[in-house]
Amino acid sequence: MTRRPTAEGRRPANQGPKAAARNRTALIAAAREIFAEHGLSAPLSAIARRAGVGQGVLYRHFPDRNAVAAAVLEENVRQIEQAAAAEDATLSVVLGVVTWHMTESAAFVSLVHAETANGRVGTHAYARDLSERVERALRGLLPDGHRLGAANDLMLAVAMVSGAVTGPTREEQEHRALAAWRLLGVEVGPVRPHGG
Repeated sequence: MTRRPTAEGRRPANQGPKAAARNRTALIAAAREIFAEHGLSAPLSAIARRAGVGQGVLYRHFPDRNAVAAAVLEENVRQIEQAAAAEDATLSVVLGVVTWHMTESAAFVSLVHAETANGRVGTHAYARDLSERVERALRGLLPDGHRLGAANDLMLAVAMVSGAVTGPTREEQEHRALAAWRLLGVEVGPVRPHGG
């Protein structure tokens, strides 16, 4: 990224490692938005522009499209885990966070499934690890006797709802996800990111 001179005519100071962490966070947020809006075939340059950095910065953090997708998926799971660990966490609230990530990252869900189907080495294990982390976060909030308490029911429900996340707009995707949860008889809190 070319640094432009400030009003006083000086170039801003290079912020080094502080800027690197900030840039990575901005790139992940931008990737989530760009891929949600335009799909996985969107140019990586659009992600860099949205994040306010040059393409070189993007490639320093993420060598390819799959690395960007993996970083977004990892961030999604981390936020779900944080929501589940919050002092006032309930299953309903955390399912709202899960649903938000489903509607914001539908393209990434399809990428994981496509990579698994293509048999790429390590992708299946990576996807399984992410799924297990989400399940642990949710299972810790299940009340005794909950309808999703049986061995595979919880993640089967999550998979079924993620399959319903379709539609031309984010609003339609959210509407369909909530309808799917309702059909499963599961209460979901506000659909928003953790801390949002």
